[in-house]
Amino acid sequence: MTTVAVLAELPDDVALDHESLSPTDATALYRASLLDICDTVQHGEADLLVNYPDSDRNSKTELQSLLDAELADPGSVRYEVQVGESYAGRVGNTLTHLLDAENEQTVGVVEPTAPLLRREHIGTIAMKLRRDDVVLGPTTDGGLYFAGFTEPVDFTDSYAPPAVETMTQQAVDAGLSVAYLPVLPRIDTPAGLTTTVSLVRARAGADKIVPPRTTACIEKLGLTVEDGDVVSTHSDNS
Repeated sequence: MTTVAVLAELPDDVALDHESLSPTDATALYRASLLDICDTVQHGEADLLVNYPDSDRNSKTELQSLLDAELADPGSVRYEVQVGESYAGRVGNTLTHLLDAENEQTVGVVEPTAPLLRREHIGTIAMKLRRDDVVLGPTTDGGLYFAGFTEPVDFTDSYAPPAVETMTQQAVDAGLSVAYLPVLPRIDTPAGLTTTVSLVRARAGADKIVPPRTTACIEKLGLTVEDGDVVSTHSDNS
């Protein structure tokens, strides 16, 4: 079974890059997306590892309390502290430890800001990693929402923009084969948030599968897309 790590932040420490979101709205939206991602990983039959930030607060306890109240199987979740000076370093340390020290066969890391990830994507990851050494999930702006491996690469600066190209080159340089997941947006960029809100509202209107917590949060905050930008229909968020 593939182990999927979520590099989580405490929701009230997250500042999503969009002027239409107040700090309170950003916290609520990140929280919803994080919960949807963790739930998707579990329902996709992967082992969920939550990497919590090293901070003055008790990050593990706060995140565990949040997830315990929402996940179907909270007792199966592993928690490990993030180690590394940069994002690429934290990803590299986590995945290399799982592959080398714990002898995991297939591992990956997913962004908690890509709520449109679905359980069938998690199943696809496991299948692709049987055929290829590296599986990448590109975002709409050339970044990554997922990176999975059967062998470690040189993670130094591996997330330098455009991360999908940079990580691919790191894999190729290591003699590894690469496969890709469908392109998905992330809510931590203005364009990604716009795409996510549009897709969520469209899918909900067509009675298709949507991330339930993120969808409810978008509705509660009154987020919609007008003239290519996210706005809130609530007067106190305008």
